Order: sequence, then C-alpha cells, then structure tokens
Amino acid sequence: MCERDDAPTSTRILRNFGYFGYFLHMHWGGRNGKQHILLELLAHDGEMTQRDLQEASCITSASLSEVIAKLEAEGLVSRERSETDRRQLTVTLTPEGERKAHEVVRTRAEFEARAFDCLTEDERNSLVTILDRVAAHWTQLEKDKKGDER
Repeated sequence: MCERDDAPTSTRILRNFGYFGYFLHMHWGGRNGKQHILLELLAHDGEMTQRDLQEASCITSASLSEVIAKLEAEGLVSRERSETDRRQLTVTLTPEGERKAHEVVRTRAEFEARAFDCLTEDERNSLVTILDRVAAHWTQLEKDKKGDER
C-alpha cells in the first residue's frame, strides 16, 4: 500500500480503513457476494428459498438473481420452483457448491487466526477497544446528520 508518511494522521487512518474495507470485500466476500450466498446456504443445510436468501443478505432482488445466476453457471447452486408454491424458487448447493463453501469457511478461519499475528494480545485488546469507540462515534455522527436533515 502506497502511503505518504507526511499525510495528516486522520487521512492515514481513513486510507487504512479504506484499504481494510477493500481487502475484506475482495477476500471475505462482503455481505452480498458469491461467498456470502454460499455461506448462507451452507448455514441453512444447503437450501433456502430465494426470498429467504434475499432477506438474509443486504442485496436487492435483481442483484441476488444475478449472483445466483453466476453461481448456477459455475455449477455451485441450482434453482428449482417449489412444488407447493410455484411462485417460490428454492436455491440449493450442489456438491461442488458445498465443497466451495467449506473451502471458504476454512480459508476465512485461517485468515482470522493469522490476521493479527503482528500484534500482541494487549495490542489486540487495545485495538478492539479503540475501534469500538470509533464505531460508536461514527454511529452517533450518522444519527446527528439524520437529525439535522429533518
């Protein structure tokens, strides 16, 4: 990551947050990517209605359909109309999709185990305390902004 040491501290922190967000989105799958959908299905015994899958994800119906179509094209899921309610689509992990979902779980666990190896236990505890404070402050800033917009 290219970072100027003479940039203001707040700028450096925000750039780092941006990098971390990008890294997690690309390697963690975000809340609406293919990995997330595979993991949701795995957590629900490999099968969910498309409606339930949408409710469990932060994604529009059209975007979910697009992601499912991609997963279907890769042979990771299948879609079928419900026998009891023809309006409902059921999304099911294929054996290859289940294997891929388990691989995602494994690689995430490996990353999580090593992500903060560069910090001592005390530093990790300090970091989580600081990040909790920043998150609470940002939540308050958002509430304040919404209050100002009224």
